[in-house]
Amino acid sequence: MQAMIFAAGLGTRLKDETADKPKALVDVGGKPLLQRAIEKLSAEGVSKIVVNVHHFAPLVIDFINSKDWGIPVLISDESDKLLETGGGLKFASHLFSPNEPILIYNVDILSSINLHDIFAQHTKTKAIATLVVRQRETQRYFKFDSEHNLVGWINKKTGETKISQPENFQEAAEMAFSGIHIVDPEIFDFMPDEDRFSIVQVYLELAKTKNIKGYFDSSELWMDVGKPAQLEKARNIF
Repeated sequence: MQAMIFAAGLGTRLKDETADKPKALVDVGGKPLLQRAIEKLSAEGVSKIVVNVHHFAPLVIDFINSKDWGIPVLISDESDKLLETGGGLKFASHLFSPNEPILIYNVDILSSINLHDIFAQHTKTKAIATLVVRQRETQRYFKFDSEHNLVGWINKKTGETKISQPENFQEAAEMAFSGIHIVDPEIFDFMPDEDRFSIVQVYLELAKTKNIKGYFDSSELWMDVGKPAQLEKARNIF
């Protein structure tokens, strides 16, 4: 399995923490977030990792090059333009093997999830994408039917909805995205022509005709440390 770590974000919610460094290099328990992500992916059998960079890109590149990770860790350099999640994945497409699923992992996620379990479900269902989701309180939810098929999305704060399968939308389970997903390289054939777009929009459009599944995660630990309070909580744990 190959992987991509999304590490190009500006990290504006962390304020002073990212004034002189990118979010990827923010320390938790003596290790930068990027190091924690790389080590988790490598320990669970990922054979190659691509990291996208933008904010303080030279610092991230220097950090990656300063260590022997035991597996190739490649750079997808978005210094010129931040491409969002979909655009970032598309821009890095040439760095991936064409016949192997790609695990995508946000750099600000700390999780005890077993990545092999996600991969096993993804392979079994022959999905073009598998999204890791949890039951937790947030503003935006993916919606899945009884067979874990993606049928839409809702923003509870604004009331905005995006419906992929109208016949199953109302009764579908609302699950929060965990920032971890697996895609087949086939997905590149269905991406828009523009260079900057959200992968969520691609998933919702593809769910109208393609097999996009949810992996319902109940593992012990999951944290998004992209906000100061969450970062402080993580530091207390680690």
